[in-house]
Amino acid sequence: MNKLFSLLIAILLLSACEPKYDIVLKNGIVFDGQKLSDSPLDVAINGDKIVGIGSFKNASVTFDVSGNIIAPGFIDAHAHIENIMRLPDAQSSLRQGITTALGGPDGRGPAPMKKYLDSLDGYNIGINTAYLVGHNTIRRKVMGWWNRPPTAKEQEEMEAKVQEAMDEGAYGISTGLKYIPGAYSNVEEVIGLSKVAGAAGGIYTSHLREEGLGLIEGVQEAIVIGREANIPIVLTHHKAIGRPMWGASTKTLAMVDSARALGIDVMMDQYPYTASSTGISVLIPAWAMAGGNSEFKKRVGDPKTRKKIHEEIMFNIEYDRGGADLNVVQFANVSWQPDLNGKTLKDWAIERGLPTDFKTGADLVIEAQMNGGASCIFHAIGEEDVKRIMQHPLAMVASDGRLSQPGQGHPHPRGYGTFPRVLGKYVREEKVIDLELALRKMTSLPAERIGLEGRGVIEVGAMADITVFNPETIIDKGTFQDPHQYPEGINWVFVNGQLAVAMDTITSNRAGRVLRKQ
Repeated sequence: MNKLFSLLIAILLLSACEPKYDIVLKNGIVFDGQKLSDSPLDVAINGDKIVGIGSFKNASVTFDVSGNIIAPGFIDAHAHIENIMRLPDAQSSLRQGITTALGGPDGRGPAPMKKYLDSLDGYNIGINTAYLVGHNTIRRKVMGWWNRPPTAKEQEEMEAKVQEAMDEGAYGISTGLKYIPGAYSNVEEVIGLSKVAGAAGGIYTSHLREEGLGLIEGVQEAIVIGREANIPIVLTHHKAIGRPMWGASTKTLAMVDSARALGIDVMMDQYPYTASSTGISVLIPAWAMAGGNSEFKKRVGDPKTRKKIHEEIMFNIEYDRGGADLNVVQFANVSWQPDLNGKTLKDWAIERGLPTDFKTGADLVIEAQMNGGASCIFHAIGEEDVKRIMQHPLAMVASDGRLSQPGQGHPHPRGYGTFPRVLGKYVREEKVIDLELALRKMTSLPAERIGLEGRGVIEVGAMADITVFNPETIIDKGTFQDPHQYPEGINWVFVNGQLAVAMDTITSNRAGRVLRKQ
């Protein structure tokens, strides 16, 4: 009896000695940022930090996550979160497991940076946000929309603005060399700005000058910029677009590997879809847009110039992002005629009683731009290129998605389902890559590339950004016909230690933070 009594006392003393945790996630397979645990473990959280990995009993709140994987919160290395002040809960990101997003891609990052970040601090946001300073934003502020190189004074002013943004917390610089006014820059201009960002410890992310017929040259230019500026490179939303370029990823990936062998730090990010999304103006030659839409209208008003613009749009429809078929171009957001949302250029031509040829397509593109432009989805990427790029160990997963809300427009489904799609379709169903590699591409790899200390890992002392998902059920649900659908299988999401998603339900907690590079 005395031995039994002593044993009970010892057990009680041990229980009393175990710290009490705010939250314990029990019985999950843990992905620490590199590999999966061999057996189920518990993860303990106090405040905003992970404080234990092992076996724990004493918690204020316990979640039994048996059958699930406990992963670091997914990090979206290319996110269009420009509308986060309107959609601060960031539900379309959170519900696919994203806890941190890198905003300001494609040359569109905010400037001045401090003013924007300070303003965002005034919102209760659902996810952590980090930002890149945008080349296009700065060029527009200094030089407007004009097609010319900068003067020495203008170059100096742009470099000063990049320095200011880096001092104020930017994680690097992004370029959109396919878009105006970035399309009017030469490589020396971009190298000069990137040197400033690189010296401050930032990265360089590039929407290449071309992703279709000029893809190889676009990749080469980005590599040269990274080498000359001594800055880490990300070939962002890497793809080969347009049927003539399908298969070109074999060359671009070889270029990445060769550059790395020479000591040039180049990586990629990618979304797992065979369609891109951007403005319909991407089909219009950049020279025709110099000076903005008002100047475009003037050029279109001149018959000779309009003929040249029309011919180049026809070429782009047939050989580049237009995919050689008016059905390839699908409207996503048309403010001036919302009934076009979800329809294609071919549908619009048929509604007008017009031939469904490239000539009609070019006429309608001009009309759309004259009306203020439109956001479109372009179904012009080859599936084999998607898979090949995904298999490269240095291709991160990133959505390129816009924060979305059911009922608003007809967005690309990547804004709802990028990360679950990789884990469900390409890992579980098609076995294109294995689970550990996929999760690394979503967590520790982007954290390392961006420079996010204490995120992207499950380890003691790390921030408690955690995504818990069922590997047997996780899948995206949004389609190009019906994009406004949340994914399945993301069961719990924690942001800075606060429960943000619980079994397909968004909570009232908005624990996201505005991150600034130190």
